[in-house]
Amino acid sequence: MAFQLKPFNHSIFDMNPSDLFKDFGQGLMQSQAFKTDISEREDAYVVSAELPGMAKSDIHVDFDHNILTIAAAHTENNEKENEDGVIVHRERRTSSVKRQFTFNNVERDNIHASYDNGVLEITLPKTQHSETSPSRIPIN
Repeated sequence: MAFQLKPFNHSIFDMNPSDLFKDFGQGLMQSQAFKTDISEREDAYVVSAELPGMAKSDIHVDFDHNILTIAAAHTENNEKENEDGVIVHRERRTSSVKRQFTFNNVERDNIHASYDNGVLEITLPKTQHSETSPSRIPIN
């Protein structure tokens, strides 16, 4: 929520109590999950995950013991300076998200992942037997 400037009220008795706690806990209540769609085709599972604002290098995809793990972490620094080069406003934001999904009978050596316009798409080809060796998946 953006900062809202209100006129100064000289009387504490005219203040609305909800104004004191309006933004309290806003950061705690925001969900750290990202939207994910999973579809099953005859030959593969397809996972589409929305990760807007993340760079490809911020995202890690692993498949280990039939568990697909998608993790991403991003840090953003914002510094605004005046004409004299003095910082008048500084903000930092760090976000990290992680989700895991279980898939059986996946051919782990042929898993393919791509990232374009904030959407990560992972294709997990199906196989007849389960494989349990860990594998890091490169993102194209």
